[in-house]
Amino acid sequence: MHNTLTIAKRELQSYFNSPIAYIVIVAFLGVAGWMYFSSLFLIGRADMRTFFQPSPFSPSMLLVIIAPALTMRLIAEERKSGTIELLTTLPIRDTDVIVGKFLAALGLIGLALGLTLFYPISVSSIGSLDWGPVLSGYLGMFLFSAALLGVGILCSTFTDNQIVAFIVGFLICAALYFVFWLPVFMPDLIKDFVHFMSVSFHLDNMARGVVDSRDIFYYLTLTGGTLYLAVFSLGRQHA
Repeated sequence: MHNTLTIAKRELQSYFNSPIAYIVIVAFLGVAGWMYFSSLFLIGRADMRTFFQPSPFSPSMLLVIIAPALTMRLIAEERKSGTIELLTTLPIRDTDVIVGKFLAALGLIGLALGLTLFYPISVSSIGSLDWGPVLSGYLGMFLFSAALLGVGILCSTFTDNQIVAFIVGFLICAALYFVFWLPVFMPDLIKDFVHFMSVSFHLDNMARGVVDSRDIFYYLTLTGGTLYLAVFSLGRQHA
């Protein structure tokens, strides 16, 4: 655990020692705020559901782009620069490397999400806001982000090219996101299965204030599964 936290701290510092962290936070706060408040004035009531609810023009869609952008360099850059060999020769497990880098990216997105608490606080000052769906929505967005980051870091282990890692990660994340709207064109036999496989389906449930163990299990399984595969992929490269 000590090695994992050390790597996480190093990666998090590298985000803030470059413009990456500031660009991500400012861009997310600005665009997400514009998306939310523009819809808030249209519906005319104190409600945060549109902030969490998946759609092609929602803050969650921003995370589909941000997650692979943050993770594309985590392993790919180490491989290209040759420092991954140094890491793997140290008394550090592959699990420490993957989980540490994952926690750093999750910490940055968690910070960006935390700063958006200004939005519900502002809305509650002008209307009666139900905080139950707000809290479940934030939990959903956090788990949703973790799952996407897991996919992104897995893709980063496949190549030493950051652009390739981003493109592959984005395509997989986007597929998991947009498959939510495909079942309307599918037979009833597979509709429920396709819905369940979508990250958007589970986020939509939590955006409505429903905290279901199946949704949490899905996110934890997807996150844990992708991290396990990332550890396996990294191990294969220096076996």
